[in-house]
Amino acid sequence: MRRLFLAGNWKMNLVRSEALALAQGLVKEIGSATEVDLAVCPPFLYLEVVAAAVAGSTIKVGAQNMYFEDKGAFTGEVAGPMLADVGCTYVILGHSERRHVLGEADDLINKKLKAALACGLKPIFCVGELLEQREAGETEAVVRQQMEAGLAGVPVEGLAQVTIAYEPVWAIGTGRTATREQASAVHAYIREVIGGAYSPEAAEALTIQYGGSVKPENARELLADPQIDGALVGGASLKVESFTAIVGAGLEVAGGR
Repeated sequence: MRRLFLAGNWKMNLVRSEALALAQGLVKEIGSATEVDLAVCPPFLYLEVVAAAVAGSTIKVGAQNMYFEDKGAFTGEVAGPMLADVGCTYVILGHSERRHVLGEADDLINKKLKAALACGLKPIFCVGELLEQREAGETEAVVRQQMEAGLAGVPVEGLAQVTIAYEPVWAIGTGRTATREQASAVHAYIREVIGGAYSPEAAEALTIQYGGSVKPENARELLADPQIDGALVGGASLKVESFTAIVGAGLEVAGGR
């Protein structure tokens, strides 16, 4: 049975004191949870302080992005080995804001994903459609294209280190959430694509998170679906109370699986 994986994406929020207080509060409330996998993804500047704050707990740390080269003249970029060096376990790649606000293409995301695996980081690889693409019936085609391009050249042993996060772009930060049925259907399709590209066993073992306005009010219904293996949480991960409540819903579901 796949374990639930709940990760908080803090995006470009919080200053150092706030990030430290949030990390310390989460350690106090959920830092001993072992039934689910947990991670927080602060801004680059606070990775080291947050990693120190959660050390000794079950909460891991992830970065929100990385570059695909290990070193060199790439002003403003951060390399995978640097992230590993300050305590990162995970890195988010292909987030919709990187794709649609900052213009990252599939081939760049693929380079980053392979570079992350090469330095021992576990990618959280995001895929998802725009509202106009969903309304045009293009969800499956968009998700397939993003997956095939993003995972090109990744062997099955590498895939085992990857979490896929399905994040319908129209549900991120909008207050709109995909229904359990909508999310479940896309998660099942992702598993179908992986089954064809790799194997049914690889598809069954794959962890697929849902990301898109996950809140305490909808977390349990989403996480209870057998196709949904966790959540990539945005705004609700910025407060101890709301992220703890989401994790609590995951713990309830995990206890019943």
